[in-house]
Amino acid sequence: TGLYEPTEGRVLLDGRDLREIPQDVLRRRLAVAFQDFNQYQLTARENVGYGSPDRQDDDAQIDRAVDDGGARPVIDALPHGLETQLGRWFPGGVDLSGGQWQRVALARAFMRQDADVLILDEPTAALDVDAEAEVFAHVRQLAAGRTVVLISHRFPSVRTADRIVVLDRRGIAEAGTHDALLAAGGLYAAMFRKQAAGYA
Repeated sequence: TGLYEPTEGRVLLDGRDLREIPQDVLRRRLAVAFQDFNQYQLTARENVGYGSPDRQDDDAQIDRAVDDGGARPVIDALPHGLETQLGRWFPGGVDLSGGQWQRVALARAFMRQDADVLILDEPTAALDVDAEAEVFAHVRQLAAGRTVVLISHRFPSVRTADRIVVLDRRGIAEAGTHDALLAAGGLYAAMFRKQAAGYA
């Protein structure tokens, strides 16, 4: 995202070093849902709309982002829909559960429909299994023609990726498809089997 510069090597986007791309241009090309997302003490509309500040008044775009982020059930349950004040800082504010806030944060990321790189950092950590499956079904649809970088420790989330990169203290430990990494019997296979054993 350009928030930090690499201490060695470089990050390329379409063959161009990120350090050569003006920050405003780079930010327009990225949509990001951070693991430690913000919970803005503002209306639901503003919470979603801030994902693309220049399109905050675009009702159709906001509605699309709410649907894409899986936040429609959250918004529809609010007393004033998108106009509901979220959080408890102000009178009449409605507080949300962790999973509901996460859906709103995902909707905010999906406001940037023209972004060609979507970065999702543990985007379903606060969601239940059904909600997680729903979100990733949307992500698969929205990924067409885009690069999606998914950071996750949850294997159901990553197993359908075109390319999985496993990191350890040294850097990249392994890379490949789910099937190839399982067949290799390395770190990914060990972690996958360990997590899968919890469901047996």
